[in-house]
Amino acid sequence: MNLMHDIPARMEEELVDILARGERVRVERIVSWGQASPAGFWYDQPEHEWVALLAGAARLRFAEGDRVVSLAPGDALMIPAHVRHRVEWTDPGQPSVWLAVFYP
Repeated sequence: MNLMHDIPARMEEELVDILARGERVRVERIVSWGQASPAGFWYDQPEHEWVALLAGAARLRFAEGDRVVSLAPGDALMIPAHVRHRVEWTDPGQPSVWLAVFYP
């Protein structure tokens, strides 16, 4: 498996591939081409999320403190459960490839 293969040239919606799943963990590859969270939408997940950006560029916004985090290839971030956040922006000119691990 190569996480950088089989990336569509353009997409209307993010592509989410579940790479591995267990009783208490899920690993996903997410590909974005300029997608962002809808206006007013916030993720409020019951599980922790560790995410790494493998390619592209992205910005996440966190509700608490209205904090924005810019991500470049190689950057990783831990998002604890129930921390409200949203994808503010992903680069529309190239794929942003994420590796995300969700766990309780």
